[in-house]
Amino acid sequence: MTQPATLESVTENHLDIVHYAKSRYSTKTYDPTRKISDDDIDKVKDLLRFSPSSTNAQPWHFLLATTDEAKEKVAKSTDEKYPFNSQAIRDASHVVVFCSKLEMDEDFLLRVLAQEEKDGRFELAPEFKEKMHQARNMFINMHKHDLKDVQHWIDKQVYLNVGQFLLGVSTLGIDATPMEGFDAKVLDEQFGLRDRGYASLVVVTLGYRNAEEDYNAGLPKSRMPFSEILTEA
Repeated sequence: MTQPATLESVTENHLDIVHYAKSRYSTKTYDPTRKISDDDIDKVKDLLRFSPSSTNAQPWHFLLATTDEAKEKVAKSTDEKYPFNSQAIRDASHVVVFCSKLEMDEDFLLRVLAQEEKDGRFELAPEFKEKMHQARNMFINMHKHDLKDVQHWIDKQVYLNVGQFLLGVSTLGIDATPMEGFDAKVLDEQFGLRDRGYASLVVVTLGYRNAEEDYNAGLPKSRMPFSEILTEA
């Protein structure tokens, strides 16, 4: 059973997260000679796995392209309509395809519940197990039957993961680029995703910038001022 973080452990592992939020950017050109270490890839996988999602539903799947052959398959989804993304995919050390589930059926929800039980989520309050299952079903059924936007709701959970992932890999010194400019039908066909119950949603390239050729590397970050985006009440 994983122990919750203590104040002391949080302090010991403190990072200036704002520094990374301000310094990361969408890399445009990658150095194809630099590869992410196996140790850091293990951390990348953990970042994917430990993202938050509504009711801990985890309605996602990830394709990690580690070989030139796999990256070439991903690049085929950009070559025709989005060629400006193709070279970054081919030059990146690794590429992650974020996929959303096409259906949240009872079998999957029971597997999520079983994993929570295995991980000790209900040891202190066994009665919470059934309540958790009911709550998850309530939200999914609300979006499925009442709001009729269940796929949109599922996709939003995957985007929660994308946001945390981009910030997380920056703390490892890894550059990243999120891409929606790809043909999802082509990409899904390349890896048989839809037959497995998934659809590609976002492509994220990972690696290390080629700063001399990346025009975006030296540009200042630009965001709207607090007076425009923040209301304190």
